[in-house]
Amino acid sequence: MQQSALKVLAGPILKKLSVDHVTLWLVTSQPVDLTLTLLPEGETKRTFPLKQTPFKHNTQTRDKTSSTTLPEHRCMKVGEHLYIHLVHLSLASPLPTDCWVGYQLAFHNEHNAGVTLTELLSDICYPQRDTPGFVVHTKLRKMLHGSCRKPHHDSPDGLVIADNLLSSLQDEPLQWPSLLMMTGDQIYADDVATPMLAAIHSVIPTLGIDNETFADSTVADSRSLHSEQALYNHRVQILPNDKHSQKLRIPLFKSAEKPVFTTVHANNHLVSFAEVITMYLLCWSPQCWENASTEKPQSIDKQSATGAQTVDEYQNELTLIEQFVSGLSQARRVMAHLPCPMMFDDHDVTDDWNLTADWEQTAYGNDFSRRIIGNALMAYLLCQGWGNSPHSFSDKLLSKVQTSLNDLGCAEHDDTISELLEFEQWHYQWPTSPKLLVLDTRTQRWWSESNANKPSGLMDWESLTELQQALINEPAVVLVSPAPIFGVKLIEAIQRVFTRIGKPLMVDAENWMAHPGSANYLLNLFTHRKTPQNFVILSGDVHYSYAYHVKLKRRRNSPDIWQITSSGLRNTFPEGLLNWLDRLNRWLYAPYSPLNIFTKRRNMRVTPLKPSHASAGERLVNGSGVGLVELDNEGKPIQISQLLADEKIHFEHDD
Repeated sequence: MQQSALKVLAGPILKKLSVDHVTLWLVTSQPVDLTLTLLPEGETKRTFPLKQTPFKHNTQTRDKTSSTTLPEHRCMKVGEHLYIHLVHLSLASPLPTDCWVGYQLAFHNEHNAGVTLTELLSDICYPQRDTPGFVVHTKLRKMLHGSCRKPHHDSPDGLVIADNLLSSLQDEPLQWPSLLMMTGDQIYADDVATPMLAAIHSVIPTLGIDNETFADSTVADSRSLHSEQALYNHRVQILPNDKHSQKLRIPLFKSAEKPVFTTVHANNHLVSFAEVITMYLLCWSPQCWENASTEKPQSIDKQSATGAQTVDEYQNELTLIEQFVSGLSQARRVMAHLPCPMMFDDHDVTDDWNLTADWEQTAYGNDFSRRIIGNALMAYLLCQGWGNSPHSFSDKLLSKVQTSLNDLGCAEHDDTISELLEFEQWHYQWPTSPKLLVLDTRTQRWWSESNANKPSGLMDWESLTELQQALINEPAVVLVSPAPIFGVKLIEAIQRVFTRIGKPLMVDAENWMAHPGSANYLLNLFTHRKTPQNFVILSGDVHYSYAYHVKLKRRRNSPDIWQITSSGLRNTFPEGLLNWLDRLNRWLYAPYSPLNIFTKRRNMRVTPLKPSHASAGERLVNGSGVGLVELDNEGKPIQISQLLADEKIHFEHDD
């Protein structure tokens, strides 16, 4: 990559947005100062020079003051040609609401004197606009939401569908959704197609990311890992296999034993920090694909062992990856126009992440697996968490991250990972109307007291208590839980059976009801008299979509609870299996079925909404797309939809 050729490698992604704050995330190939120009429709433009502010390592505590005190422009050097920027601009004069606000970025360094974003990215604007832009809505009227975006899945991309929606409304930006909520599995670090891994390895040298040394591994460093052709589709061979973890050694399809990394698709599991950060670039922007190579590794032709990938399988994956890449300019564009709050789920790090106490003790007791998980979490901080809630991350922590990036594999790198694994501020809230509360259901788990191999609660007592305090006296709330709070009862029953026989990992038994303590605490929140009257719960994770309306039994003034699940953005559930589960659930857990007595939600009336395209008994939608929710003034849904590539499905009460 030529030093003089400035490139925007990813972004801009619009993050936290209000009348007095604008937060943008982007990645460039060079260190630059920025100038942000805001262009409110009908008003004079506002120009803000943004000098980089260095991190102060001696900052001892997290900044708990207003986010207005934060520096306006921070930059993290990840590689010689890889710089991550976070702009968090505080405005002395508030932005107008409910109108178009265009924005432009100019880049300045010794090689570039004010080259603009639109000069570098000619496709970042909608056809009738000269710049990208946004609308600051006074209320959350409409929200897009979705999860589970796997590049090599054979289905449309929900972000492309979201972009098509905005494009159809480009003359009516006031009709745009207020935000695009991404509820987990923005990348699949544990399930990587071989052509994608080849592309990652071809791009890493152009980014100039430091070599990373590994401890407790058969591979010495990342340079050796990235160049070892024989490891393509065979990374299970180097993943930790702790002989002391007998309880986690369960056969998972193809008789593969994966005591730590339980995914059945671990053959190309990302390991190094460079691999994870590069996958973010390749999932969010077409820029790095211009110089990426998906040439078939030579080892694919030579492999003959059972389970080896065939040439035809490689070619099929390549076709799907090429389809995915063709839509990336649209994915980049929609994220540049809508605020994009995000939250991790397991695949952003690894499948079954923190599912049980046994899993945690095994995974973090091995230096190599700890590093793999920590690398993914550090990449999440830089690419997702930082922009969600800039004030949650102290200069001390960010400085440690920068030091780690300067010498990957050093003691500081491992110390930083230890701090991230103990970090307790991944959750966040935005002061929208209704309030947006985004839950961390992965890192603050409630361990089972009876058996360390039973599923942990998705949140512990302390974090649930904090959630309760955030809900008190709110008239309405949008609550984001990556895993649905109200799931499909039959599927939860199957997960409960496998848990009882000691096999929770075989069925991903990670639902709210799997742990009595967290389940009861959470359900009691809905009965508290001072909590909201209207709950809208947005979830993903499960690879199908549905909507429930929930009311408390024997309560005259019951709150209205809406469980709205949209999954996946580019993933689906096995079609035949889901159809059977859907119908069986309808038969076994009908409103007057005695089986309902044995569920933790027996004091709640859960009413599934019917998809508009459904035949009798169908309540689940299987298809890649993005969810759309429209709220009234009180924060109650007036329309719940799932946008697929070829149709718009409405969820309605079954008359």
